[in-house]
Amino acid sequence: MFAVVTPDTIHLPPGAVVRLPGSWQDYQALNEQLGVGVARRRHRSSPRIKYRDGEILLMAPLPEHGRKVSVIADVVKVLLYHLGREYEAFTPITMELPQKSGIEPNYCFYIDNWQAIAGKNRINWGVDPSPDLVVEIDITSYTDVNDYLPYRVPEVWLFRKNQLVIYRLQGDVYTVETSSRYFPNINVSEVVTESLKIAYERNTSAAIRELRQKLASEN
Repeated sequence: MFAVVTPDTIHLPPGAVVRLPGSWQDYQALNEQLGVGVARRRHRSSPRIKYRDGEILLMAPLPEHGRKVSVIADVVKVLLYHLGREYEAFTPITMELPQKSGIEPNYCFYIDNWQAIAGKNRINWGVDPSPDLVVEIDITSYTDVNDYLPYRVPEVWLFRKNQLVIYRLQGDVYTVETSSRYFPNINVSEVVTESLKIAYERNTSAAIRELRQKLASEN
């Protein structure tokens, strides 16, 4: 099965990544072709799309991609609940800085800045704060943590090759850290690995249930 990208049709086989030279206007036109808006995005099977430095990238996620995103996002929610933290979470969402960058994170969380975007239907990138935490699953080498530099996202979790890597913004670069600023006393890499293992051996609900029980027993 071949990838097809034309003015009338966009079709990518699962796992395919297509890189195209293009302008910001080309990126906007492809976004329009794919269908703009959260409601429509949730009811279509389409590539993820991003724009950077005159290049457009399209990627069709594999089924394992969505499953891992769901489990890791659930883990974050359980940990936030355990710590009594307020938050807002979004997926899908498109982050855009006109003429400069466009990206669709797998999942993002507002933790420190949740009040700034609570109740908003639209986020004004460059004016409103960026997410505090972004979760990305990289199976096809589509993801680059530096895509989030223009937005100055404080922390990015990148799950690649069955390992969670925590990137924290330090000045103008992302550095690899052993702990999360939002869960400093929790080994999140270990928690994510164990939760994914249980989810694949049994199911997601079992993984989340066991995580909740483990956290409760440690109180």
